[in-house]
Formats: sequence, C-alpha cells, structure tokens
Amino acid sequence: MKLYLYIDRINLINKLISQSKTGNQSELAKRLNISISRLARIIEYMKDQGAPIKFNRARNTYYYESRYSIKIDVKIEKISEQELKDINAGINFYSNNYINAFFVH
Repeated sequence: MKLYLYIDRINLINKLISQSKTGNQSELAKRLNISISRLARIIEYMKDQGAPIKFNRARNTYYYESRYSIKIDVKIEKISEQELKDINAGINFYSNNYINAFFVH
C-alpha cells in the first residue's frame, strides 16, 4: 500500500535530516528511490508543516535549524461489532452498512 511507503519515506527523511546525513538533493532522492522534484515537494510540504529544514552547502546535507522531529505510526486493529457500536461515531458508521462505507466516493 502506498500509504505505508509514504509514511516510511517521511520517517526516513526525518531520521536522515536529524542526523545531518542526507547528502545533496540528488543523493537523497536516489537513496529514497524517488525523483528530485518529488523530494523537493516533500521537503517543501514538511517546511509548510513547520519543519525548520535548512541545507548546509559546506556539509552538503539538510538539517533541522532547531529541535524538531516527526514520527508517524499507523496501527491497524480488528475490532468486534460490539466495539464498533461502542465507538461514538461507530453507531452511524455501523448502521450505514460499514462493509461498503470505504468504497463510497
């Protein structure tokens, strides 16, 4: 699933930036197996979300200008029908045929 790949990519970018071990844009994009333009969009998005990302030309790496970290986790659990009913929003969700709810556009 692409969502997990994207989350792993963001976590890896964060780790490398935190350690100041990204290399330049080209090297980092190659390491992540993405295009330079896609990497630039991801970095820009992270900056838009408040990440204080800078690039040090002398050390040839991205770094965080101040303390900052990102950690994205996804946990998927199977829940019982009773648990679904007990969830506040689950009452409406359950009553509206929850099997097909994910496929409505």
